[in-house]
Amino acid sequence: MRTRTAVAALTTCAALLAATGCSSGFGADKEPEQDTAGKQKLTVLIATSGDAETQAVKNAAAAYAKKSGNTVTVEVAKDMNQQLAQSFAGHRPPDVFYVNSDQFANYAKGGSLHPYGDRIADADDFSEQLRTSFSYDGKLVCLPKDASTLALAVNTDLWKKAGLTEKDYPKTWEDLRKVADRLTRDGVTGLVTSDEYQRLGVFMKQAGGSLTDPAQKKMTADSAENIKGLEFVQSLLKSGSMKFAKQVDTGWGGEALGKGKAAMTIEGNWLEGGMSHDYPDVKYAVVPLPAGPAGQGTLAFSNCWGVAADSAHRAAGVELVKHLSSAEQQLDFAAAFGVMPSRTSTLKTYAEKQPAAKAWVDGSAHAQGPVTIAGFDKVLNQFNTDLQSLRTADPKKILADLQRNGEQAIAKGN
Repeated sequence: MRTRTAVAALTTCAALLAATGCSSGFGADKEPEQDTAGKQKLTVLIATSGDAETQAVKNAAAAYAKKSGNTVTVEVAKDMNQQLAQSFAGHRPPDVFYVNSDQFANYAKGGSLHPYGDRIADADDFSEQLRTSFSYDGKLVCLPKDASTLALAVNTDLWKKAGLTEKDYPKTWEDLRKVADRLTRDGVTGLVTSDEYQRLGVFMKQAGGSLTDPAQKKMTADSAENIKGLEFVQSLLKSGSMKFAKQVDTGWGGEALGKGKAAMTIEGNWLEGGMSHDYPDVKYAVVPLPAGPAGQGTLAFSNCWGVAADSAHRAAGVELVKHLSSAEQQLDFAAAFGVMPSRTSTLKTYAEKQPAAKAWVDGSAHAQGPVTIAGFDKVLNQFNTDLQSLRTADPKKILADLQRNGEQAIAKGN
């Protein structure tokens, strides 16, 4: 299940990665000798959402192996960030691997990633916002492997029980406030979501705010727009019509929705897999998030396909990535475990095949991608900790602290 939560600070070499460039290139400029054999053995390391994703990647790797003559072994990480950091430090990384957006810049700055974007002839077919997220020093380093956005999921039985119809799906913040109030009764909270930027950030975006400027060179966290977004969330929390998942004894919004403790939640397209697996009898609808003062807004998430700079199979690794990120393969992954294609052209085909995912697909047009600055993962971790007390805290203070911490990360990361 993909909750896309902030990742905890890494240990050992991982903690040194952003600060010192601990990686395959640390302390040496020597290029790894490349294997030129006709048949090569590649390893792929993934952080999986479950058996369906694991099997889908293995099937895709097997198809590439059959076509290329190379051997591909897919391994599932127990702790992706820690295992990658240790493998980079030991100069024995997997050839191809998932790279989370919050660690991307750390790895890129440390020289651990082989930048292969210039070898992708149709790179422009991938979402611009995600290409930006996985670029470093102006170069596309690795391809976004899929895409996810956030939308509003509604428990339709609770919705009808409150006397609401489809016409009442909220279009604005004020609409959201009214229906959340109406739905909060009999042990049910109108809106429940996680206490983190990766959910609450949609309100900042809808107010016209962002964490940084588009180039990610300047912090814009303490803006009037971001304050307005958090103040709106705070007003819902104070009214009791919105609660965080932990407050209703659940781990995430999907669980709160499935257990009938939430009438609405804000979640990504991974919700579909979680609901069908854990709460198959719960009826729900997914609709666009309501617009704020600046219009519609959501957040976009992805990992990318990394190729190790220390790999002896870089050319073969890039060819494998081309196969894994092809239009056909992206559609297969979408059908297998619920992600959306990161290719713009393929997303249209996906939308035709998955009409229930329309709100998530349409969200791509007004989504804000993740910040990928070396060391910024720690900044977000602190921001998320501060957001836990948003109900009683001062949003201006929270954002001022974020601004200061972010400026320090940018100074070190660029």
